[in-house]
Amino acid sequence: MLHNKVVFHTMKALNGFGFPVLRFNFRGTGLSEGEHDHGIGEVEDVRTALGWLDHAFHLPLIFGGFSFGAAVGLRASCSDSRVEALIGVGVPVAPVAADTEEPRTYTFDFLRECAKPKLFVSGARDQFGPRPKLEALVASVPEPKKLVIIEGADHFFEGRLRELREAVENWVKDVVIPR
Repeated sequence: MLHNKVVFHTMKALNGFGFPVLRFNFRGTGLSEGEHDHGIGEVEDVRTALGWLDHAFHLPLIFGGFSFGAAVGLRASCSDSRVEALIGVGVPVAPVAADTEEPRTYTFDFLRECAKPKLFVSGARDQFGPRPKLEALVASVPEPKKLVIIEGADHFFEGRLRELREAVENWVKDVVIPR
């Protein structure tokens, strides 16, 4: 969601380097129009947002997404030539939909062809991103890539938002800015 603390701290990290940031709610979330489309239409939401950012700023883009936003945004951004680097925070490699009858599943096979710089940040206690599954995903994708596990953090980085922000800032400073 647009006002989520994880999204806010990721945005602040990127904005601190002067990158324009667009935070938005996916269709059917908050006060947005439309209806949730189980990750299909939401990929188009990301593509539309990337198009708006490109048109408004004419700058290289960095995609950053959290949880569901990471799952659909990474899919949209890997093949988009305007996007130079990717950040997936709380990537849901083992999601569970507690309030629905059908479990959510996301595939990340598309990342195997993504040669862009990639940062994955997860809490060591992330209930939707068990460390072994996340490590296996990251091992399967090409370089450049980095995985940062924040000890003591859950999916929402409760009490560890500073460490999340620092992980993003350090990666941007070390990997994105030198490009």
